[in-house]
Amino acid sequence: MEKRKIIPAVSVAVVRDGTVLLVKRGRAPSQGLYAYPGGKVEPDETLPQAAARELREETGLEAIDYRPLRDIHIDGSGENHAVDYLLTVFAAAYAGGEPVASDDAETAAFYTLAQMADMPLAGDVFSVAEELLGPAQRATR
Repeated sequence: MEKRKIIPAVSVAVVRDGTVLLVKRGRAPSQGLYAYPGGKVEPDETLPQAAARELREETGLEAIDYRPLRDIHIDGSGENHAVDYLLTVFAAAYAGGEPVASDDAETAAFYTLAQMADMPLAGDVFSVAEELLGPAQRATR
């Protein structure tokens, strides 16, 4: 089996008042699914720098307190992608702006866990949101 190239990528889960920011992906991978804003890391960037840049490019938002949550290996072969991605998911705190979808995002908005339960989500999106929002939302029931 031929070894596939693995490209570093980032996504960022921005939390604001019991909601998390999601974009609807305009192109593969995960086209048409809701996911955290993100993309490929440029050669001269650190992972947090890439996460902040992708957030700005896709949504126009600013965030602070970036912290890595988990690494996810994304096998691109299922979507006929030539490469795989090693995705580092960051959590960050909302710092300003209103979400405006641009770059390869079709939509950008903040959602609660309850709203996310009925949405078509990419991969680990819901479990990351539960990790970030779960305790606060359980406490308010």
